[in-house]
Order: sequence, then structure tokens, then C-alpha cells
Amino acid sequence: MIAVIEDALIRHLDRLCEIETECFRDEAFTREQITQLLKEYNCVNLVARVGGIIAGFVIGMMYVDRKALYAHILTIDVSPAYRRRGIGQLLLQEIERIFKEKGVKASHLEVREDNVAAINLYRKLGYEKIGKLRNYYDNANGVYFKKVLD
Repeated sequence: MIAVIEDALIRHLDRLCEIETECFRDEAFTREQITQLLKEYNCVNLVARVGGIIAGFVIGMMYVDRKALYAHILTIDVSPAYRRRGIGQLLLQEIERIFKEKGVKASHLEVREDNVAAINLYRKLGYEKIGKLRNYYDNANGVYFKKVLD
């Protein structure tokens, strides 16, 4: 099954919230937060569809720092029923392509230090560990990653 990547829209909100909760439970973004991010002019929001069903999504925000454009992946979610099919990788590759097109110099993200599958994906795609984030999540440390976009 091949995933089709397209823009995430406000009409997808219910499904995005459902997936966010499946993936992150107590640490999930709220419905209001996801709504706001979908409306932000400096966000790139994508969904992955498999057989017409939204299987995952990614939200990234662009910002200027010292006159250069950077990006922060705020959330990347793949519904448990669709994991291990390359959907997360497709979402990250597409958002990075869009970031590069817009002139973004580097992409950053955080992940729970115990999320081995996500850490392996980020490393595979060229993200490098920059630091450890103590108590970043309610009951766990985080890892800060960065990837320079050529």
C-alpha cells in the first residue's frame, strides 16, 4: 500500500486529533492547539492517506533566527494500525522537501528518549542528536535533533 501525501486541512481536524491521541495520549496536542497550527501561515501541515484513510500527519513550523529560515517539526504521527509501512519516512521527506523549497536551512525536532523507533527513523534520515532535554515530557527526558537541509 502506497501512501499519498497531501495538505492537511481544517476539515481533517477530527481524524488528526484522533491520531494525535492514539500516538501521544496524555502528552497529545489539544484540539485547540491543532486547530491553531492548521491555521498558522508559517506552518506546513501534511497528511498521509492510505486507501483514502488518513493514516498519519506531520506539522512543522518555519521561523527566522539570525536572518536565516529554520523549521521545527512539532508533531509527526502515524496511527498504530499503519506503522512500519514507511509512512513516517514519507511524511518527513515531503515536509523537508517543502522546507528546502522555501529556503529553510535546518530542521529541528524533539522526541522522547525511550521512543526507539522514532529515534532510529530520524537518524536514518540524517538527523543528529544535539542534546538531551531533562524532564521535557511529563515523566521522561527528551532528545533534541537537528538536520541541516542542503
